[in-house]
Amino acid sequence: MSSTDTTTAPVKDRSADSASVEAGLDALDTVQIQRTPLGEVLRQKVLPPVLGVVVVLAAWQLAYSLKVTTPDKLPSPADVWHSLTDLWYAGTLFSIIWTSLWRGISGFLAAVVIGTPIGLLVARVKPLRAALGPVLSGLQSLPSVAWVPAAVIWLGINNSAMYAVILLGAVPSIANGLIAGIDQVPPIYLRAGRTLGATGLAGARHVLLPAALPGYLAGLKQGWAFSWRSLMAAELIAASPDLGVGLGRYLENQREFSDMSGVLLGIVLILVVGVAIDLLVFSPLERRVLRNRGLLVTTR
Repeated sequence: MSSTDTTTAPVKDRSADSASVEAGLDALDTVQIQRTPLGEVLRQKVLPPVLGVVVVLAAWQLAYSLKVTTPDKLPSPADVWHSLTDLWYAGTLFSIIWTSLWRGISGFLAAVVIGTPIGLLVARVKPLRAALGPVLSGLQSLPSVAWVPAAVIWLGINNSAMYAVILLGAVPSIANGLIAGIDQVPPIYLRAGRTLGATGLAGARHVLLPAALPGYLAGLKQGWAFSWRSLMAAELIAASPDLGVGLGRYLENQREFSDMSGVLLGIVLILVVGVAIDLLVFSPLERRVLRNRGLLVTTR
């Protein structure tokens, strides 16, 4: 009787342990995603930047009221608002923004098409990495404005020069971001992919690129920043009736007219467009990637 008791007790313990482990795994599998209440979203996401803008405007108005410098050098926020309303009533506000936004987006998409295969090849082919890796790093650190004179001489003052400057500024960032993402992919993923028959382009599409997505997305985000900065530099320097008036050209025109209100308005519009693209495009993508990897889950 005693021998029977000593043999069945450990079995019960192991059964209990197995049950607790299974319960824990089931709990992990049944994590519920809870939508954040609208009030909490407004308090955590909307209120802080709004307060930041209010503080900046208050400090700006205070500096203007205290006459830190002359009004022609530091106009009031109301003066800049009047410049904005003048563009609105003239019907040119959206055309100025759209001219630059279209160039920036189309140039960025072209940079993605070019930079992605370059990054993939450099990351996976050792001779190419040894030859082109330092070149890409050097190009990424080169100020985009340095390419404007060369692009104008090569291509003339036209849209082709604008896109060339965007590509030269954005492609290295996108390629380097993908390279960094691929370097962080665990080798076991690649071996598992080869075991399942995912080799060559299939392996890159189904294993390598999805695993490197966080680093690649960081490269895309930086590539957009370089695209936007490169375009503004090109529009500031290159002027032609065929190019129309974008944000960079508007900014330079106001500088030539010594209109500081217009200059500050141009700076604000450039900043707003850049921030809007980040909030509307890249931030949702980042949250989706983190959520799909179980890194952005709120539990009850």
